[in-house]
Amino acid sequence: MHVGRRSMKLRVFMALISFLSIIFLGGAMGDDNEKKKLGFNHLFHEKSPYLLQHAKNPVNWYPWGDEAFRKAKKEDKPIFLSIGYATCHWCHVMAHESFEDEEVARILNGSYVSIKVDREERPDIDLVYMSVCQSLTGRGGWPLSIFMTPEGKPFYAGTYFPKTSRMGMPGLVEILTNISKIWKEDRARLLKTAHEVTQAIKPKPARTGSGDILGFDTLQRGNEQLARSFDPKWGGFGQAPKFPTPHQLTFLLRWHRRSGDSGALHMVERTLDGMRRGGIYDQVGFGFHRYSVDERWLVPHFEKMLYDQALLAMAYTEAYLVTGKEEYATVTREIFTYVLRDMTAPEGGFYSAEDADSEGREGLFYVWTPEEVKKGLGDELGDLVCRFYDISDGGNFEDGRSIPHIRLAPEAFAKKAGMDQKELKRLLEDARHRLFAIRDERTHPLKDDKVLTSWNGLMIAALSNGYKAFGCQSYIDAAKRAASFILQRLRDGNGRLLRRYRQGDVAYSGYLDDYAFMVWGLIELYEASFELSYLEEAVAINRAMIDLFWDDANGGFFFTGRGNEKLIARNKEIYDGALPSGNSVAALNLMRLARMTGNTDLERRADKLAKAFSQDVATYPTGYSQFLSALDFMVGPSLELVIAGEPDLQTTMDMVRVVHTMFLPNKVLLLRPQGDKGRRLSEVSPYAKELNPINGRPTVFICEQYTCKTPITKISDLEEVLKGIMSSELL
Repeated sequence: MHVGRRSMKLRVFMALISFLSIIFLGGAMGDDNEKKKLGFNHLFHEKSPYLLQHAKNPVNWYPWGDEAFRKAKKEDKPIFLSIGYATCHWCHVMAHESFEDEEVARILNGSYVSIKVDREERPDIDLVYMSVCQSLTGRGGWPLSIFMTPEGKPFYAGTYFPKTSRMGMPGLVEILTNISKIWKEDRARLLKTAHEVTQAIKPKPARTGSGDILGFDTLQRGNEQLARSFDPKWGGFGQAPKFPTPHQLTFLLRWHRRSGDSGALHMVERTLDGMRRGGIYDQVGFGFHRYSVDERWLVPHFEKMLYDQALLAMAYTEAYLVTGKEEYATVTREIFTYVLRDMTAPEGGFYSAEDADSEGREGLFYVWTPEEVKKGLGDELGDLVCRFYDISDGGNFEDGRSIPHIRLAPEAFAKKAGMDQKELKRLLEDARHRLFAIRDERTHPLKDDKVLTSWNGLMIAALSNGYKAFGCQSYIDAAKRAASFILQRLRDGNGRLLRRYRQGDVAYSGYLDDYAFMVWGLIELYEASFELSYLEEAVAINRAMIDLFWDDANGGFFFTGRGNEKLIARNKEIYDGALPSGNSVAALNLMRLARMTGNTDLERRADKLAKAFSQDVATYPTGYSQFLSALDFMVGPSLELVIAGEPDLQTTMDMVRVVHTMFLPNKVLLLRPQGDKGRRLSEVSPYAKELNPINGRPTVFICEQYTCKTPITKISDLEEVLKGIMSSELL
């Protein structure tokens, strides 16, 4: 998107409105004696945990839909649109300060129609109006606050507003009052601004023919840009706040593999080590919090998101495959322990998130005092735990409480304390179990228990990769259950994906992310289990994605498809933020499925997708780090491996294990058994039809960059050939 390139004229309009909004013009609009009736507003019948949090606000909220827009047109009122999500801390703050407040409710109910949107259920709405906020203010985030016409055209935007002005921030009461006055007295100005804004956020024509060719040089610039922003002391990129952004790390692992650049691997390891030892990691219950507010990874924003667990598990798994370091395998296993314990629905899908707050305070569930630790563990063990995790009398967080984190690596701590490392590890693990049991008795943060197709696709991919690397059966079992749940419960009568499930209710046609991420998960699940139905589903869903979302004119995928609601703009997203973009994931899916099926049309589409976004990616590669991983595959060389053999033979599975435990990110892997299953595979992948075991022995067929090698029947030969391929790809 190019929404940040707005005209100076638009800046002037918005500066004027911003100026007016901070001038106090009088009291609340509407009848001061009007009382909001007790009871629920129009959100009462919604399923979203976020919307239900606001169902008893005195604000007369409506869900997004025709009813709200009809009311705004009939009553000739502007719309106040508030977008957030259930585990958003500042959404809670604004709700408590303003949306639970009778004065604010009187203004909103008297002069506006108010709409609430859960950004996780409706990312299409969020994408459009977040682009408005970023265009007008240069920043974004949640809660997102939008003022717009009854036709949905925005003219003012912001994020969190306090109830009244403070510290240079305009107050919501003043903004509401001023905009209501302008709406009544000088509406033409607002309508003109709304038109300007709406035009500014519409997608621009594709910038093709610019001469930007994406290739090896683009990958190299991506590495160089990341190196310039790398924090050598604490790891991570840029200044505080610091976000994990795992796809930056997985790209760097690919660059290290391609180039042999030890600096790229150092950036990955320093970051992964810093995050695991920091407060951003839940040292007691496992799993990662959303981000760190400081440069040291110490003080997190305490919410936990499913997608962070999935993407970080993939990064730690790949780091293990590259380095062989057991500590990275341990972190991956701990993440999965958390997800399978706390974030898995009985039906098989994965929940979305856990809140940062409990009992009205951020992080309270996760922090400790020395007294609490020693009461649960006794003085001697409690003192050891407090020293190891830096739980002190003064605290490192609010109200003298401490966020557990690791200042010294266990081996260094053991040496300093004069302890045996194994004994230290045993004591700490015993203490962790006991502290977890104590913490479990506390008031838990809210769990957002909706199941989202896209985020489940990511976790299916992560668990499948975990199974490939570590061979843990529970991982593949969980991935299969989740895949079955999505494929059975989150599809409509035409087989198209749906977005959200909660308490038996499904809603919303799927978006690009739902399709792309689910295809990713199914590809990984096939390569882990070799159950052909997963590859067949991946091909079918990918085909539906092309039918629904592909831009025939310019290439690339729109975020919304033909079955989604039409909004004021239809955008294509390539930027890889907290989540990778649907286009970046789809690009790699297209390449992998092209090589798995022999369908060269998919490869041509991937090339056209890359050209559609080439100028953006070439200008600032690190903004598109997931896409860089797709580009790494496109640049090649890539590998196609077919193992012809029966899955119940030990030799066949030994060959699979060799492939699974090597870091070969640019490979695709098929297993071709004999009989009906082999014939079914040939229907999906015709080139595999003639690949049969040699002399009855399981055989590996390897093709690299359109050239096939001598078939392999010995494990030792397979290992030697793959290691040779890996070493030959270094520059």
